Amino acid sequence: MRILFVCLGNICRSPMAEAVMRDLIEKRGLSREIKVDSAGTSNWHVGELPHKGTQAKLGEYSISTAGMLCRQLKSSDFIEFDYIVGMDASNVDNIREMLNQPDDTKIFRFLDITPHQKDIPDPWYTGDFQETYDLCFEGCEALLEKVLADKK
Repeated sequence: MRILFVCLGNICRSPMAEAVMRDLIEKRGLSREIKVDSAGTSNWHVGELPHKGTQAKLGEYSISTAGMLCRQLKSSDFIEFDYIVGMDASNVDNIREMLNQPDDTKIFRFLDITPHQKDIPDPWYTGDFQETYDLCFEGCEALLEKVLADKK
């Protein structure tokens, strides 16, 4: 199973979700079965490391961002990934347009699988990396359960 997290720039929210999900997967011994990546709808930060605030917040929880570099969403991602998860409604709209997939259910808003059913606020603007981490953690736990249930 392959999961792709997507936000606007791929420096704050989607790499945070990727790192949190990787950590959860590793702790459950599922690294061979589930692969995770992240991308941005824009090309503004291609090749850059995750935002320093993202790295610092993940570091507080001993979650690594090693090897992570920002990249842009590409058309082949639709074929390569089983789940394409947008951090907010605008990201989902952009993903659907970029991949020419207006209705496919493998593209969805991250927190729609949780009781919150809202956007994950962008800490680039809010400065609140803790809120982003908390929502990413909750969303990743819910998504991992969904992936495991879908696999059965």
